[in-house]
Amino acid sequence: MNQDQIARTVQLPDGTTLPAIGQGTWYMGEKDSSRTKEVRALRDGIELGMTLIDTAEMYAEGGAEEVTGEAIEGCRDDVFLVSKVYPHHADRQQMITACENSLQRLGTDRIDLYLLHWRGRVPLEETVEAMEQLKQAGKILRWGVSNLDTDDMQELWNLPGGKHCAVNQVLYHAASRGIEYDLLPWLRERHVPVMAYCPLAQGGRLRKELLEHPVIQEIAEARNVTTSQIALSWVIREGDVIAIPKAVQLEHVADNAAAMNLVLTPEEEVRLNEVFPAPQRKVPLDIV
Repeated sequence: MNQDQIARTVQLPDGTTLPAIGQGTWYMGEKDSSRTKEVRALRDGIELGMTLIDTAEMYAEGGAEEVTGEAIEGCRDDVFLVSKVYPHHADRQQMITACENSLQRLGTDRIDLYLLHWRGRVPLEETVEAMEQLKQAGKILRWGVSNLDTDDMQELWNLPGGKHCAVNQVLYHAASRGIEYDLLPWLRERHVPVMAYCPLAQGGRLRKELLEHPVIQEIAEARNVTTSQIALSWVIREGDVIAIPKAVQLEHVADNAAAMNLVLTPEEEVRLNEVFPAPQRKVPLDIV
């Protein structure tokens, strides 16, 4: 099957093409003893085609950005860098400082995509103004949001400049499909891609049944791949969702990268839909 030989990509609204699977950095930068291993994992991932790296000022209070900065040293131009700003830093003044601090930790002069980490008390209008100001200054090339549900997105969309939002990063995996009821259709109608965090339910810790479910195990065994690869392939199946799993073990990094070449059959998708059905009603946005 020729399709299996092509690493899948996702296109942003401005036409930028990104790998359908990137690298997350949540929990990185918390221990000095793990730093070398974390840097190596990210570098390996870049070499394997997972050139999108997602981080945040919140992760280890900047520690993950420092790890990311070390990992991209010497190959910055090959990497699509995503970072996120705290909600309480998302006003006109503090966001400028927060972004400068992130740039310093990352060792770069620009962030490719800067996200509001979740909605706080700062009015979205002010956040958009700050994002646009950073974009005009060249500090960020694009901006987006994270953990915003449909009502929040509609409010954002109606603001001056709100339609410049490039992505919405939300929790999404086969055992957490709440966004499919109304948020995902809303985003698709407006051609705004999703970035899926915790696409493996944190290695199954959030939803133990995800990676240990007999059906996923059977499909993985038949395809001679891991259950994680099946789960990742499911997340990116429609071509407009980017998965950002975090991995430190090098074999997991390789597994994640290989999942970009794994395309589920219609029959496999039907089986997974039967055991992990989409919700038939609106459910609260799943957030961790």
